[in-house]
Amino acid sequence: MKVAVVNKEGEDTGRKAELKKTIFEIEPNDHAIYLDVTQYMANQRQGTHKTKERGEITGSRRKIKRQKGTGTARSGDIKSPILRGGGRAFGPAPRDYDKKVNKKVKQLARKSALSYKAREKNVIVVEDFQMEVPKTREFAEIARNLKIDDKRSLMVLGDPDRNIYLASRNLQDSKIIGVADLNTYDIMHASVVVFTENSLKSLQ
Repeated sequence: MKVAVVNKEGEDTGRKAELKKTIFEIEPNDHAIYLDVTQYMANQRQGTHKTKERGEITGSRRKIKRQKGTGTARSGDIKSPILRGGGRAFGPAPRDYDKKVNKKVKQLARKSALSYKAREKNVIVVEDFQMEVPKTREFAEIARNLKIDDKRSLMVLGDPDRNIYLASRNLQDSKIIGVADLNTYDIMHASVVVFTENSLKSLQ
């Protein structure tokens, strides 16, 4: 599959970029995508949630009333979960949500996600460009030229560029990522994926 290479003004350069069949034209595997995306989302969780159980509440261990003869249910100390101010029964505790997905499954998931985008013609290849200063207005102009300003876009750079990153981070629907950090979740979350020529070469 070949895609026209455009410059940052949105004009066709007359050159074509070859999208490798082994990456952009495979039969997508939905289950691999599911496994990789759920792992990515699970790994984002901090797992620092915590509530105090009855053994961690500050308070007396004295039995608040006698066991029998009160006409009501028996009761222990004031730290009981059924009393106001008591501990919580079976509350959340810190835990690790990380999941493991095999390397080959993750590779298949990324290729499947890219194949979906290529099939839907939502892959754009743009000439390598740089920004002298991090101006959001200038990056927004580039997005308008590429006709992605009204879409959720993912731009993949070959080499990290701090100015491009800083210029784009105020735009809610734009995300900049290095080719080494490309992942299935970001590909599927974006409506359109924009590769610079350098990043496409590194990926392939």
